[in-house]
Amino acid sequence: MRVFVTGASGHIGSAVVPELLQAGHQVLGLARSEESAAALEAAGAEVQRGDLDDLDGLRAAATATDGTIHLAFKHEAMFSGDPAAAIDADRAAVDTIGAALAGTDKPFVITCGTLALAFAGIDGRPGTEEDVLPGGPRIDAENATIALAASGVRSSVVRLPPLVHSSIDLHGFGPTLIGIAREKGVAGYVGDGANRWPAVHTLDAARAYRLAGERAPAGSRLHVVADGGVPFKEIAEAIGRGLDVPTASIAPEDAAEHFSFLGGFVSLDNVVSSDITRELLGWEPTHPGLIADYDEGHYFAVPA
Repeated sequence: MRVFVTGASGHIGSAVVPELLQAGHQVLGLARSEESAAALEAAGAEVQRGDLDDLDGLRAAATATDGTIHLAFKHEAMFSGDPAAAIDADRAAVDTIGAALAGTDKPFVITCGTLALAFAGIDGRPGTEEDVLPGGPRIDAENATIALAASGVRSSVVRLPPLVHSSIDLHGFGPTLIGIAREKGVAGYVGDGANRWPAVHTLDAARAYRLAGERAPAGSRLHVVADGGVPFKEIAEAIGRGLDVPTASIAPEDAAEHFSFLGGFVSLDNVVSSDITRELLGWEPTHPGLIADYDEGHYFAVPA
């Protein structure tokens, strides 16, 4: 297949592109900058210059290729305090690409997150691929993508865990937690730290995206998760070991101050299952789990 990939030079995209190429596919990658374009060309991909606001470009690329993997998201808008702009741009991109693919039976894979299940109050049991939320930020795009199955699109949604980890994870929740611990001089967790976060290695996630494009049935929700739920205290302890700083409990009322914008997330319990996805795609993680990856030390090296 010739696959159109948005966010092709980002954290996940920089692993998905070589995964696709090594499997014999061709890649048309969306690039916002000359630097990103050069990186994609060096990897062996074709380049389409543009961004999520270029809806005509997205439409043309989706039409000209055999399938689309949508990874791009305006994270800078989220971090700058304008989440609505990021969410609206993502939904517009999904609607544009989905309309372009209607009636083609081409694969269309988008990205959502497992944390939405925790926000929806699914706790006390693992969240599964069969859990469907009625709506909300990014969930509206997820549900719209699933609905495309009725319009002749082989659509699927990859729900990623909050911690997608590897040596190429430079700006995700993991590096952010490490940066906070480095700044504060303590690796924190909220309360007793028994709440759990799921995780997956970037390279395992990349393989799942490829498999979703190749074989996921229309209307599939997929949990690309290796560690179903790591206690947050264990995550903090691994960060403490890596930075050689103490680990400590943070009172719930102090979480927002200590963890900044992550304060609303760090106490969530987000244990999830990926059993359906593993069976559906024939996917099994093979790379190190979260704690083993942290203990390798690459997250804690200080640049020269």
